[in-house]
Amino acid sequence: MTEQPPRDNLRGAAWLFADMGLNIWALSIVKALGLGYPPAQIVFLRAAVGLMLLTPLILRKRSAFRNVPQPWFQMLRVALSAVTLTASYFAIARVPLALYTTMNFTRPMVVMLLAAVVLRERITARQWGAAALAMTGIVIATDPAATPLGAGLAALLLVVLTGSGAVIVTRALRGTPEIVMMTFYTVGLALCTLPFALTDWVAVPADELPILLLIGVFAQAGQLCFLRAHFLGEAGVLSVLGYASLLVSVTVGYLLFDEVPGPRFFAGATLVVVAALTLGLRGRRRGRGAGESGRQPGR
Repeated sequence: MTEQPPRDNLRGAAWLFADMGLNIWALSIVKALGLGYPPAQIVFLRAAVGLMLLTPLILRKRSAFRNVPQPWFQMLRVALSAVTLTASYFAIARVPLALYTTMNFTRPMVVMLLAAVVLRERITARQWGAAALAMTGIVIATDPAATPLGAGLAALLLVVLTGSGAVIVTRALRGTPEIVMMTFYTVGLALCTLPFALTDWVAVPADELPILLLIGVFAQAGQLCFLRAHFLGEAGVLSVLGYASLLVSVTVGYLLFDEVPGPRFFAGATLVVVAALTLGLRGRRRGRGAGESGRQPGR
């Protein structure tokens, strides 16, 4: 039996912050160029680059693919993930970065509700309270009375729902080798989005092609950083540090896109983060593993 190295939260945090940095750069590229290209085309390019980077690892661990468990669940997970990532790229080009991040913090609550309906899991009064607090925070942050439900916000709501559904399906696939999960995800994204990408394909200028391809590089590298972070650090510590991504999003939105959130946003975002922390820390004390929604879509 291979002895596991001792936990090192400092190194784990460093890898986690590297993941945040890579992710925010990938999302910034999508935000900057996303209005000029169909989301399916960007997702396809991201998946194609990811597959090229994964190929050496796939060949090295090809024995893991001999008996793929629950292939239908794998395909359902891929379909939900394809919708999630495509809608995510559509939304990020149309909503502020900070709002995008805050809305994704509601995913633990949605996962909880779906688990109650689909998996018949019991929800405690404390969990119901956290869900209600999160929804209150979203209403305050988005200010629906002053902000109409546009296409970007509607797509973001779809991201939260389908992304949470993908998490529920992934629960049924625990024990599947990581390389199998990553390969199904990457190949599935490419196959699901290729027909839509070809239908509305927009020619990419030579000076923008390397920038678009960097989305795939950053996303794949970020995934590896995230896995390394959770290999080294404690899940409870890293889950709390993960909420620093809201500060990163606010900062990058302000510096690069002149997005200045108002007091209502910060008040609502605080409620969402408190609710998510309540569920996350409660889950760690009950012995759960790394948070199901520890990573945002759009990677």
